[in-house]
Amino acid sequence: MLDRLAEADAVDVLRAIVAKAKEGDSRAAELLFSRIWPPRRSRPVILDLPSLATATDLSAALGRVAQAAANGWLAPDEAQAMGAVLELQRKAIETADLEARVARLEDKTP
Repeated sequence: MLDRLAEADAVDVLRAIVAKAKEGDSRAAELLFSRIWPPRRSRPVILDLPSLATATDLSAALGRVAQAAANGWLAPDEAQAMGAVLELQRKAIETADLEARVARLEDKTP
């Protein structure tokens, strides 16, 4: 019973907020839109990075990310996120290199 009353009250409150928003109440509209379209937590970042095939490439790319942050083109959290992506690429390169080295060693084993 109590749940039904609470649900009915919630519907009434929602209808009142929608009515206020339709009347031009910007706070009511903001409240509705914040629930319908939550704020974007991130944005696309476009940087001109070199090829990311070697550790040397990654060093240059990280330098560009740092420079973009220093110039204010990237927020610190965006630069940190880009650094994390570059770190994943470094691990992938390292894993591929290690796999190739192990394969070459196994080929030499009699």
